[in-house]
Amino acid sequence: MGDDLERSAPVTADRSRCRVLVVGAGLGGLAAAVALRRRGFTVDVVEQAPVLTEVGGGINVGANAAGVLIRLGLGEALERVAVRPAAAHVRRWQDGTTLQRNRLNPRYEEVFGAPHLTAHRAELLDVLVSGLAGATVHLGRRLTAVTDTGDGVEAVFVDGERAQADVLVGADGINSTVRALLFGEEHPIFAGCVAYRGLVPVERLAGLDLPVETQSWLGPGGHLVHYPVSAGRVLNFVGWTEHDTWNREDWTDRATIERALAAFEGWHPQVRRIIAAADTCFIWALFDRDPLPRWSAGRVTLLGDACHPMYPFMAQGAAQAMEDGACLAACLAAAVDDGGDLAAALVRYEQVRLPRTSRLQELSRANKTVFHLPDGEAQQARDAEWAAAGERSPEAMRWLFGHDPFDLTGG
Repeated sequence: MGDDLERSAPVTADRSRCRVLVVGAGLGGLAAAVALRRRGFTVDVVEQAPVLTEVGGGINVGANAAGVLIRLGLGEALERVAVRPAAAHVRRWQDGTTLQRNRLNPRYEEVFGAPHLTAHRAELLDVLVSGLAGATVHLGRRLTAVTDTGDGVEAVFVDGERAQADVLVGADGINSTVRALLFGEEHPIFAGCVAYRGLVPVERLAGLDLPVETQSWLGPGGHLVHYPVSAGRVLNFVGWTEHDTWNREDWTDRATIERALAAFEGWHPQVRRIIAAADTCFIWALFDRDPLPRWSAGRVTLLGDACHPMYPFMAQGAAQAMEDGACLAACLAAAVDDGGDLAAALVRYEQVRLPRTSRLQELSRANKTVFHLPDGEAQQARDAEWAAAGERSPEAMRWLFGHDPFDLTGG
């Protein structure tokens, strides 16, 4: 994997005089910081957590996200920790019947110019940190106020400290403070779905002879996905089940293995053996929001889950945040090089990105229904349709995986 970041114009001194403050040091915020640094901007990142870390287990890094990381010069670091699954294999919950199987690698790299990868979120975070190249990450900084001064932005933190920037980017997640300051407080919507996740050393599962692929098991009212991460040393699993309500006092973040097994009672022995092999199991609830009509106000904008949180049922949440960062950096670079208006550049950014992310939010919601159909006629019709379709051509997914967020002409 090489460094092939498209530079629409040479880096100028003007770009280095433009300071961008990124609020949030998750995958999306750090990807934006790397993209901005690669374009020559001066970047600071603030994070309210006292330690830079990523909560969660594995993540699918689709070819579109992998392509962004490669062009940011992070391909070699990514290869050291990621896995290239050969296929995406969808199976029936009870008997393991194959419902659909699509080849991923090396086919996706041949078609889209980048592979489909799986990785551990914490290791992916480390890859992004390695690409910061001079950007500063300030930990333990909780934002309380943002003021657009017309020729810049001032951020105020809970400890009274202040920071000035030319542009502020809210990459602070689904419960974004920046979003609330811009557009008012609005609680996210519970998906009616909770997820169990765990990690298992692969040697504990040697008897299963698992192929190097992602496997998704679809069942009534839930589904479970597993795939290798950490250069193949660990198997990640996450299983979703439907529930009417969520109350953190009733559901602890650390679930028991027994509770996860009970949630998947009657499922295929492979599924249950994987769950049982984990030392610990975590649980969390799924939330999202309806698409926002706009993301920006003056010199302040949003990115990733702060503006388009989505269910994981297209495996595109983090990928879209990375695309956001690439597109934002390109828009700001074009504006600075043309001597243009930075606020107008943020409007251009959201105009380019909003239709795509809104479409993926809607598709992710729809997949929750499709994946969790109860056994019966509708489920049988879904399975028959998938079987009749056979292997999906990568060309059918070019709109998703072949998208170039660095190119501002394609929308």
